[in-house]
Amino acid sequence: MTNMAITSKFQSLNNGYNSVFKANELSVGLVVPIEQYESNSVPSMKRHLERVKLAEELGFSSVWLRDVPFNVPSFGDAGQPYDPFVYLGYLAGQTSKIALGVASIVLPLRHPAHVAKSAASVDELSSGRLILGIASGDRPNEYPATNFNYHNRGERFRDSFEYIRNMKDSNPRFTNQYGSLNGDIDMLPKPVSEQLPLLITGGSQQSVEWIAQNGNGWMLYPRPADLQKKIISKWREFIEIKQAYQKPVMEPLYVDISKNPDETPTPIHLGLRLGTKHLANYLRSRRDIGVNHVALNLRFNKQDSEETMQQIASEVLPQLS
Repeated sequence: MTNMAITSKFQSLNNGYNSVFKANELSVGLVVPIEQYESNSVPSMKRHLERVKLAEELGFSSVWLRDVPFNVPSFGDAGQPYDPFVYLGYLAGQTSKIALGVASIVLPLRHPAHVAKSAASVDELSSGRLILGIASGDRPNEYPATNFNYHNRGERFRDSFEYIRNMKDSNPRFTNQYGSLNGDIDMLPKPVSEQLPLLITGGSQQSVEWIAQNGNGWMLYPRPADLQKKIISKWREFIEIKQAYQKPVMEPLYVDISKNPDETPTPIHLGLRLGTKHLANYLRSRRDIGVNHVALNLRFNKQDSEETMQQIASEVLPQLS
């Protein structure tokens, strides 16, 4: 039976989560590195800090780092090459209000004690601006390199999730395959709010019901609007069965922004080439099907990255308020 006390509002967590995710609204962030590197799998990271600071100044709500432990040539993208937690700590000290997201930490490749401590440390150092995306991983080559089994990553993902959640408690007591705690030790620091915001990426080898019950939000890959709307609606139905509040959805989008704001959309790899007028229309249409945040990736963008950021900030962001 559906919980009749359900509210359309999202749970209040930390500052980053609360500023990025608002019910029936859509915010826009940027994927780090904020640069064009179409012809190379490894970005230069030039002016990376200046661009993150510019994103904050221009009013983008978030920046998103990726967790790519190894450069796998067949995958074709090394992502932002720095360790995400080291880089998050650096950015926390260089910014003041922009949300710091990870899309996403590959849980089965790390011990959850280290993830929990690193994430809570960033959350505290940034005054509660961390949003932690988590995933089961999609690069099979990384598993033998770390001596882990690729095929049971779904089970390890769930146990890692449980471990991290328990670390918010004082002197936690629980046991799973990652360890046993009997209440005689504690982990510090604790997250700034009641819990770390954990957003689950894709399926992560879990059921939709499990994702609805356990995560603080869902990172979905872009799909045609009708299909995406059905997926989001079904997921939110599962949420309403057991919980009194709804949860946000976010998507990534690769963009190549034309200098002509009226240029109509044409497909590119994992995204669109289009003018800012049509980007604003696209984002409003995603909001209408239940998406609350879109993280733009400029890897395939032909224009100067900083000029594009200025263009989006002046011609698109005001259209979403």
